Amino acid sequence: MRLPFVRQGPAGAPPVVLVHGFTQTARCWAPVDTDLAADHEVLALDLPGHGDAPDVRADLWGTADLVAATVRDAVEGPVTLLGYSLGGRVALHVALAHPEVIARLVLVGATPGLVDGDERAARRASDAALADRIEAIGVPAFLDEWLALPLFAGLSPATAHRAEREANTASGLASSLRLTGTGTQDPLWDRLAEITVPTLLVTGGADARFTAIAERMVPRLGGPAHHVVVPGAGHTTHLEAPEAVLAALRG
Repeated sequence: MRLPFVRQGPAGAPPVVLVHGFTQTARCWAPVDTDLAADHEVLALDLPGHGDAPDVRADLWGTADLVAATVRDAVEGPVTLLGYSLGGRVALHVALAHPEVIARLVLVGATPGLVDGDERAARRASDAALADRIEAIGVPAFLDEWLALPLFAGLSPATAHRAEREANTASGLASSLRLTGTGTQDPLWDRLAEITVPTLLVTGGADARFTAIAERMVPRLGGPAHHVVVPGAGHTTHLEAPEAVLAALRG
């Protein structure tokens, strides 16, 4: 099985693969994707339960297998893999399970997981309840609540990609939470040294939690690692401050 994707940019150019966050789709990267497509072959994937993959079901390791298989089929050579939030957690799994497909890793607002078992159990229960709520009230009403969270306060109507998010199905988003939520994730902190490719971590200065996580990750990664903090931006750094994120990527 392969994941659906949107391709942009010149064939044969250096490949960049984009992996979106929860409730998003492959079409929620503008303007980052269009800018990169000027001189890169850009593939934006739809994760299981999202976009054009509403009925695909996979946990994080299974999703990593699907991403790797899709990359191998779609482009030549190892890629720069960029993941945001859920997509960043998927990217970490790809880097560990399929290091041969990655030349560089970029993580925007990502975490290696929760170490404490009780905290993971509580998060699994919370995500399960949230999945039930999506199925009970439907995607539009859920997005009203989801996008109102302080985590996404920096998004504008133009950058929220609301219409694209509403194309997702309740069953698909619920399955994503149950199978790939943070509570289901194996803690990867002790395996970060296995990731030896150059890694860029990007967080928003207003996103204190994920900025602190990135700072802890840098010395644990096995290859060259750099952390860029974008002042004033929140969790959706690449949508709130695309120019700064693109400058970091191209640097």
